[in-house]
Amino acid sequence: MVARWKVGFVLMPDPQFVRTLLARYATARIALAQDSGPQWEQELDDVTYTLCVATGSRSIGDALAAADAYLEQSAAAKAPAPGPHPGLAARTSTDADDSTLAA
Repeated sequence: MVARWKVGFVLMPDPQFVRTLLARYATARIALAQDSGPQWEQELDDVTYTLCVATGSRSIGDALAAADAYLEQSAAAKAPAPGPHPGLAARTSTDADDSTLAA
């Protein structure tokens, strides 16, 4: 009998790294719209490649969508669980404490 293992483990980058890549991509696109200097073309090529590798995508459109979805999931995972309203204190008194009421 041969044991078969299916590995479903994917390494994901740090969300801050993904945000930085998205900012670099946006900056390069804006710079190229204003001035098509060779340094910005190289920056756009570099960050496009890195975004595709970081998200496991083959096109920049897919990479941008994957990065957005990843950041959304990452933010949802860090969100605090809903609980009682912070302005409402938990009741700690007993019935004996409640027997005296102010008039």
